[in-house]
Amino acid sequence: MASQLSEVDSPQASSSTVKRTGDRIFEGLSTTSATLITVIIAAIGLFLIWRAVPSLSRNEGGLWGFLTYSGEWQTQNISAMQFGIPNLLAVTVLISVVALIIAMPVALGIAIFLSNYAPKRAVKPLGYLVDMLAAVPSIVYGLWGWQVLGPWLEGFYSWLESWAGGFFLFTVYENSPSFATGRNLFTGGIVLAVMILPIIAATTREVFVQTPKGQIESALALGATRWEVVRMTVLPFGFSGYVSGAMLGLGRALGETMALYMVISPSSGFRFSLFDGGTTFATAIANAAPEFNNNISAGAYIAAGLVLFLLTFVVNSIARALVSKK
Repeated sequence: MASQLSEVDSPQASSSTVKRTGDRIFEGLSTTSATLITVIIAAIGLFLIWRAVPSLSRNEGGLWGFLTYSGEWQTQNISAMQFGIPNLLAVTVLISVVALIIAMPVALGIAIFLSNYAPKRAVKPLGYLVDMLAAVPSIVYGLWGWQVLGPWLEGFYSWLESWAGGFFLFTVYENSPSFATGRNLFTGGIVLAVMILPIIAATTREVFVQTPKGQIESALALGATRWEVVRMTVLPFGFSGYVSGAMLGLGRALGETMALYMVISPSSGFRFSLFDGGTTFATAIANAAPEFNNNISAGAYIAAGLVLFLLTFVVNSIARALVSKK
């Protein structure tokens, strides 16, 4: 009897066990899904390169000109094309950074409150309200930012410019958008912050609530206050989730189109001022939709889309590095 039990428990017996049908199906579906998403991403990248190369070859300065030219785009005359991404990249990154600076502390506070301080009866209703922000269409945020938020911030912008106007981020130029409309990069950053807030808050909260109860109870037993419990157990445990949520929000901010299209006054230049207008990768592509009947002209904007595509990979790589290091 003992010998039979030892045979059953031996590694040789377990290794020779036949997989169940359900295990085979699940393994096949998982492998197929992983392969499929990799193929789709690779296909998108190859398509963008294929459509961008003919336009880049006609661009004045070629690829180098594409990376350095900061003037107004000339793509209608395909025999004398001039286009480049420095201004688009700078505006896209600046607005996204402003959105993260505003949204991340607020989202962290919401996640801590809902996971550690809010009464149990209020957690679900409040969490539902925060999640509802993610369901609001982009065009609604655009209308709100254009018609309500921008004009409402006129007094704040005037006050900020009165004492910080000498700083390059708050400089007002002759052709800058009026404070009465508020159609500047600052307003766009605030709108983006509201849009990505529920993504960061929901992801962070879901990680915070997974903090091992034993660690929390041990800290309380040692006399730690509620804030000390959060600082010593919840925050270290949930840091990776917080970073991941922020990167998800950044991904939406980088590719947002309609809201920024309506909120920010378009401009081909970039002067490092939040009180100025500007154009992101996404809004530039949306503005140029009438040119897409010409493959060469469209290829210039597809090249910009390729840069945005690569930028998301860089952001995700940085996020994974931060999480792994932590």
